[in-house]
Amino acid sequence: MRKIIASEFITLDGVIQAPGGPEEDEESKFTEGGWSFGYWDDVIGEAMAKETSSPFETLLGRKTYEIFAAHWPNVDPEEDPGADIYNKAKKYVISQTLKEVTWQNSELISGDIEKRLIDLKEQDGPDLVVTGSSKLIQTLLKLDLIDEFKLKIYPVVVGHGKRLFGDGTIPVGLKLVKSAISDSGVIIATYDRAGEIKKGSFA
Repeated sequence: MRKIIASEFITLDGVIQAPGGPEEDEESKFTEGGWSFGYWDDVIGEAMAKETSSPFETLLGRKTYEIFAAHWPNVDPEEDPGADIYNKAKKYVISQTLKEVTWQNSELISGDIEKRLIDLKEQDGPDLVVTGSSKLIQTLLKLDLIDEFKLKIYPVVVGHGKRLFGDGTIPVGLKLVKSAISDSGVIIATYDRAGEIKKGSFA
C-alpha cells in the first residue's frame, strides 16, 4: 500500500485557494488570489525540489488539473526542471464533469470515485501526491486516506476561501517530523499521522 500525501500552500488561517495568482480560482468571489507570490525564496524552492526528487504520481481535481495542464506543457524544462517532472509523472484526474484529459500521462477517474481512490491507494507504486484540489482534499479527508501533510504555511491571513480542513474531516493526531523556516517567514512543515488525538482535561 502506498501513501497519499497532501502537499499544499496554505495561509495562516487555513486557506489553500489560488496561492499562485488571481486567475487560478475566483470561485465564491475570492479576491485574494496570488497571496504566496511575494514570499518565494530559495528555501521554498529547495523544499519543492526535494519533494519532487523521488518518483511520485499525482491526484488532481478538475480545476487544478486544468491549471496545471495549461501551464506545464508550455514551460521550457531548461528554465524550470519542474516541467519535465510534472509532464512525465502519472496523473489521476478526479472529476465527474470532464469527458477527457489530454495532458500526457493523465487518466480520468470518474464514477465511483471513493472506491477508485481506495483502490489506487492499495496498489503498489510510488506515493500519490495531491496538490491544490480543495474539493478532492475534502473527499480524501472524509475517507481518512491522507497519510502525510507537507505544508508551506504562509504568514498571511485572507479571511475567506477554500480551506484545507473543512467540515467532515475525521479527527486525527499528527506528528511533526520535519520543519524549516524560509527567509521570508514561511513555515515548511511535514506531518505524519499519529493515531487518535490525545485528549484530557486541565480541570
